[in-house]
This record gives sequence, structure tokens and C-alpha cells, in this order.
Amino acid sequence: MKIRKIPGGITAAKGFSAANCEAAIKYQNRKDMALVYSDVPCALAGVFTSNKVKAAPVLWDMDIVKNGKPGQAFIVNTGIANAGTGEAGMNLCRQTAAHAAEALGIPADSVLLGSTGVIGPNLPEDRINAGISAMAKTLSASAEAGTAASIAIMTTDTVNKETAVEFDLPAAGGEGTVTVCLGGMSKGSGMIHPNMCTMLACLSTDCAIDRGLLQKALGTVVTDTFNMISVDGDTSTNDTLLVLAGGLAGNRPITEEDESYRLFLEALFTVCRELAIRMAGDGEGATHMIETRVIHADTKENARILARSVVASNLVKAMIYGKDANCGRVLCALGYAGPEFDPAAITIDMVGEKDSLCFYKDGCVQRFDEEKALALLSEHDIHFLCDMNMGDEEATAWGCDLTYDYVKINGDYRT
Repeated sequence: MKIRKIPGGITAAKGFSAANCEAAIKYQNRKDMALVYSDVPCALAGVFTSNKVKAAPVLWDMDIVKNGKPGQAFIVNTGIANAGTGEAGMNLCRQTAAHAAEALGIPADSVLLGSTGVIGPNLPEDRINAGISAMAKTLSASAEAGTAASIAIMTTDTVNKETAVEFDLPAAGGEGTVTVCLGGMSKGSGMIHPNMCTMLACLSTDCAIDRGLLQKALGTVVTDTFNMISVDGDTSTNDTLLVLAGGLAGNRPITEEDESYRLFLEALFTVCRELAIRMAGDGEGATHMIETRVIHADTKENARILARSVVASNLVKAMIYGKDANCGRVLCALGYAGPEFDPAAITIDMVGEKDSLCFYKDGCVQRFDEEKALALLSEHDIHFLCDMNMGDEEATAWGCDLTYDYVKINGDYRT
């Protein structure tokens, strides 16, 4: 197997370490800051929110990526988003980077920043600085440190999200191969609707790869991973996805779109897809994960639009929460998605671990066994297979159900 799943996350790759601390920025008695650090300057790529309102740390990171600067550290705080804070927010980013640069002995413009939480309030500068100073002294390359960092960046998430893979590439010396690692962590539970993506995520790899190709690879995999998830239809102001490539694995540097690049692309897709699915299944208040696979569509983009329409439908989400097989709602979501298709030509199935159920075919909702439908809707992962019978393209999207707890969580999120 070319891509091999391994334990760990953000510290799996050579040269990367992590730390966390309790800075009491908003939350009490829990870790709320994380630091990812590379021993060497890294090739850096990033993708950011499409929301016109961008948080100060997003603007800070975008500038570093745009100017082709290397990255060496990523600092995340939870509780306060540093969004809607104007020039004061940007000044805080400059100050934070400067303090981190002094604590870590690296350039300030190699410090990436991420914030998540309430929009509007200003971050407490003294607590941010104290947190950075504490974390700089406790950096560790252990898997446990990576896991702890992934826990520290959680807000309303109920589980941490991390994953890692390894694969083999030609050695730099020209003989044999070396093992390359790629790992990462992410947070995301609410305000999730893809267009880049809605979350904070950081990936690290010891692969030696050209910065331009790293950016191209990231832009490629985002389309069918993070851009195919939806929890609530809200695109955040703080979406940030970064990849740091330190190059310490000893592989022959990837400088063209050859077989090594394609293998790296596959590994990057694998990591991003797993993190995306975990976020979709951990939507605020969620009790079920929804997967919609559209097959035999006329174009790839139409397949994506159709699949996303189903997982984003509030009526589909509510149906799944209530375990009510009102499956015409899936048909309806396909119908208003936008792409043209013949309703009489498509079939829609609900697929479970051991059984499946066809509920739409030949232009009609089918009679089905209600008990079988209830059994399928009682599984944690709900799968819809929509066959458009138009072509050869397909796409998959992921989401979650809509529950009372979603309203409870967001009804008093600030207070």
C-alpha cells in the first residue's frame, strides 16, 4: 500500500514539535492555546476563508503566504476570534508574532497565527504573551504533544481531530527510497460551510517540495475535501488551512508534477479528507454524520453541487435527526441545487453497513419497509447514493444532522 496510516498527527513528521497551555483567554480550567514549531524554515502553502470579512490573523497569514515567505511556527488561540477588531486586531498580530519570534529565535514573518471563537472582542495581549512564553519552553516532538495541541484548539468540538500518513519517495542521494510523513490537526464544529473551508487546520510534512507545487497541491485537494462539508451553512471569518513542509525526510526534492508529486498529492488528499469527514461528523449538537455520493453526473462540478445540496439541506438534516424516512427531502434538495437533470432517470438509495434501501426510481418515490428505513436511520453514519444516469463524473459531500442542541449551543455561544 503506497499511503500508510500511522499513529499521530501534527508532530509525526521529522522536525516538528508542539505545545499547549492554559492562557485563560475565555475558557477557564482548560488548555486554550497551541503552538506548532519546525526546527527549520518550511515551504509554506495556505488557503483561507472566502468570507469578505476576514479576521486579523487570516490577513496576517495571507500576506506571508502571498509573499512567498517560509513558515516556522503556528500559534492558535481559542475563545476569541480577533475578527471585527480593525487596526487593533492587526497590531495584536504584529505584537504576537514579534513576541513569538523573540521566544523562539525565528523571524517574526515566519510566525503564522490562528484564532477562533467570539467575533468582536479584543484578545488580551498579556495572556497571549504569557502563553507563548510558556509554550516555547515546553515544546515536544512526541505524539502526545501533538494530540494535546489538537485538543487545545477545540472550541465547541466534542472530539479532537488529528491524523497522519507515511509513504516512500526516492532518496535525495539517488539510490533507494526514504519514508516521508504527513500529518495534521484541525478544529471545526460550527460555522461550517465550505468555500474554501470552515475551520482552523495545520498540516506538517518532512517532504522536500517546491513551494509553488505545495500551494498547487493544497488548492487541488481542498476542492474535494474541506470544500465538500457543511454543518450549518455559515462560512466563518477565520478559516485557515496551512501546510508546512520542512524537507527533513531526505527525499529527492519534488520540483515537477512527476510520480513523486502525484504520490504526495494522494497523501495530502488522504489527510485532508479524513480531517474533513471528522469535522462533518462532529458538527455542533450532531448525532449523525451524513454522506451523500453522487455518481454518473454529467460534469464533476455538477456532481459536487448536487452532493453539497443534500448535506446542506436543513430539512434533510432534521429528517435524519428525527429518524423520519421522509426521503422526498433528498429528492427536493437535488432538484433545487441548480444543475439540469431528468428526474425520471435518477435513482436514490440509502445505504447502511449491511443493508440498503431504494426510495426513488423511475420518477416515483418507492414503497419501502419503514422498519428497515428506521434501522438504517439509526446508524451513526447515514449514506445516500444518488445515481444521476447522465455521465461518468462523481463527487461526495459530508455533513451532519440538525438537532435541538445546535440551537442551544449557538443561542448562548457568547455568554
